[in-house]
Amino acid sequence: MSRQIALLRGINVGGHNSFPKARQLELARSLGFEDVQVLLQTGNIVFADPGTTPEETARAIEARISAELGLSVPVVVRTRDELAAAVAANPFPLAVPEPKSLHVTFLSAVPSDTARLDALDPTAFAPDRFRLVGRELFLWCPDGVGRSKLAEAVGRARLGVTATARNWNTVTRILALADA
Repeated sequence: MSRQIALLRGINVGGHNSFPKARQLELARSLGFEDVQVLLQTGNIVFADPGTTPEETARAIEARISAELGLSVPVVVRTRDELAAAVAANPFPLAVPEPKSLHVTFLSAVPSDTARLDALDPTAFAPDRFRLVGRELFLWCPDGVGRSKLAEAVGRARLGVTATARNWNTVTRILALADA
């Protein structure tokens, strides 16, 4: 069975955009999604492919969240195969044993303007590193993302697309859920 994964940005973070896990499940089911599962409180919804493109699915979820909760929550959707391809494309395999040091930012589209990213001098942020691979931006911060100057700089490099990040542990757990 083909699956899709909805990645919601900025919910249940610091007390803002409250959207409990049970409500996420209920909302997905109300859209007619089947075999719905939610991982964590941070907006990782896995469900049977509803027969729409990921972009159409994202728009439907965003509209329902807005209508029912009054929240503006950007959503990025990947198919199970797209998520598996992103995991396989990890440019930092050395980071895998420390999954909290590796983050993937999922983008709604390939950015047309990467000048701000291209302008970042990688040597200025060592040992932290990043790489844009298609619609995923990989960020490896061996000393932790919380104090990373590179994470801050990459976050400021507006790419003109919707983006939402997950640590490697969460990414692989979502993929395992999609494969279950």
